[in-house]
Amino acid sequence: MPIARNVVDASCFNADADLPFELRLQDFEIALQDIYDFFFDVNSHLTSRGFQRLDDMLRPAIMSGVLSDMLTSSLAKHSRVLTENRYHNGHPDLLVQGVYPNNSIKSGSEGVEIKSTRNRGGAVDMHGAREQWMCVFVYRVDTETEPAVSRSPMTFTSIYLGHVTLDDFRKNPRSELGTRTATLHREGIQKFRESWVYRLD
Repeated sequence: MPIARNVVDASCFNADADLPFELRLQDFEIALQDIYDFFFDVNSHLTSRGFQRLDDMLRPAIMSGVLSDMLTSSLAKHSRVLTENRYHNGHPDLLVQGVYPNNSIKSGSEGVEIKSTRNRGGAVDMHGAREQWMCVFVYRVDTETEPAVSRSPMTFTSIYLGHVTLDDFRKNPRSELGTRTATLHREGIQKFRESWVYRLD
C-alpha cells in the first residue's frame, strides 16, 4: 500500500497575521511542504524495503528536534532577511542576516526562536525565560491506525508566532537530576495563541 502524500492547506493561513522580520505566509507554506515532501520520500523508501516509517521510529522528543531543525533550515532558505544562527545551540535559531558578526551569536534578540511540539496548545519548555520572538509549530502523528502503512502522514495542525516577555513565563520545578526550564503561563500562552499563523483544527 503506497504512503500518503501530505499537502499544505493554504486556506488555513491567517491573512491578518502580523509577521515580523519581513516574513510572509508563503514562507511558512513552502517550509511545511518541504517537510511533507521529505517525509513522503523517506517513508516511501523505508516502507518499500519493509522498514517502519520515520514517524514511528523516532521518539517524540527526537522527532520534535528534527522538525525544529528542518523548519529552521527551510525558513532560512525561503525568507527574505532571516538566516540560520551559525553559533552551535545559539539563540535565537533564525537571525536577521548581517546584524551579528558572521551571523553567529550565543544569545541575541534580533530573530526568531523555532520550536515544534505535539502539545495541541503550543506550550513548550524553554531552557530559560526571555524576551523573544518565538514560533511554535504544532504537529500530530498517527500512531494507532493498523496496519501501520495505512497511517495518516505527519501533519502540522497550527503555527503560532508572537513576541513574548519575561512576565509571560513561569519557572518549572526542577527535579534532583533535571534541568531548570520555563514555560509560558496560562495568560502568556493565551496571549501567544492569539498570534496564530496557521490553524488546521
